[in-house]
Amino acid sequence: MAVSLSRRGDVEPFHAMDVLAEANRLKALGKPVISMAVGQPSDPAPTLVREAAAKALVEGRIGYTDALGTAELRNAIAAHYQEYYGLEVPATRIAVTTGSSAAFNLAFLAMFDTGDRVAIAAPGYPAYRNIMKALGLDVVEIELEGAAYLRSEHLREAHAEKPLKGAVFASPANPTGAVVPADDLEALVRTAEELGIALISDEIYHRLAYSAPDTTALAFSPDVTVINSFSKYYCMTGWRIGWMVLPEKLVRPVERVQQSLYISAPELSQIGATQAFRATDELEAVKARYAWNRDLLMQRLPELGFSLAAPMDGAFYAYCDVSRLTNDSMEFARAMLAEAHVAATPGHDFDPLAGQRFMRFSYAGSHDDMAEALDRIGRWLG
Repeated sequence: MAVSLSRRGDVEPFHAMDVLAEANRLKALGKPVISMAVGQPSDPAPTLVREAAAKALVEGRIGYTDALGTAELRNAIAAHYQEYYGLEVPATRIAVTTGSSAAFNLAFLAMFDTGDRVAIAAPGYPAYRNIMKALGLDVVEIELEGAAYLRSEHLREAHAEKPLKGAVFASPANPTGAVVPADDLEALVRTAEELGIALISDEIYHRLAYSAPDTTALAFSPDVTVINSFSKYYCMTGWRIGWMVLPEKLVRPVERVQQSLYISAPELSQIGATQAFRATDELEAVKARYAWNRDLLMQRLPELGFSLAAPMDGAFYAYCDVSRLTNDSMEFARAMLAEAHVAATPGHDFDPLAGQRFMRFSYAGSHDDMAEALDRIGRWLG
């Protein structure tokens, strides 16, 4: 029987995950690998989250929920916007999703048609590009060329070249950790409104900024689609739980697509996530360790020859120019993992054009592991 393969499946691999798979293979062979490859907190979910989920498992059946999520979790998220940002966001505009990954699928499907031009920044999160290409969208990669983040001028220039239907940006950003200042964020939103460009704001690293308060794009317009997640600040990667704040007219389309693609986000994860906003003391202690790791990397990486390519304002990443050490960051990453037993992500994931000159280091692990990883790299480089 013939096997049919679609062009949609012919997307670039997510090299960070390939690096993680090789790191796990080496660990299984007994090698003392330290991973700085994947943006995954090393801490478990907060105690209150785990206790709520454990109680739910003991007490009863876990089943489907409303497609947009449980009322309890949607209300908790709405309350979070009031308490943290001072914004009133109705729970009716919130959709709970199977991680931010499902949220991006839902947003792209509900907002854009095949052939629509949608802009992203380069360097940027590779799944934006890969999902949109799989869906038949025309991905416009805006090379930042040394700029720390996407600015309104970038959007205006790309739109003038050929009109854009949408744009996706992140603050704090992956892979750079750069934060868009509030004034520039407002300018970006206003420019998109003027030009008729639909905006998606990736805010999954909110609450992980170190030098400025978080500003949500919702502060400037209710028509921005915001995507967030419990994976990063809340240490719930494997729970696969996230959310969207939607413009009113997108709520029902997203609900319809969610009903068919996912039915609902996992109820157990929703029960746990409802408690996540009450775990701030525990989570701030985790963030303090990230800040400690950040200070260490900001000092040691340049000393080792890894020049910081962007300000490490937020998230838990250092994006480095490695051109003093290699002209092929993919091969360099393979060698560093095989010989120094330290995993990091080659820049090709984030920027297909210039990524061979860059690498991303995640500092979400323990401080001892980060210090040991840097020592190993130093010894390996000689």
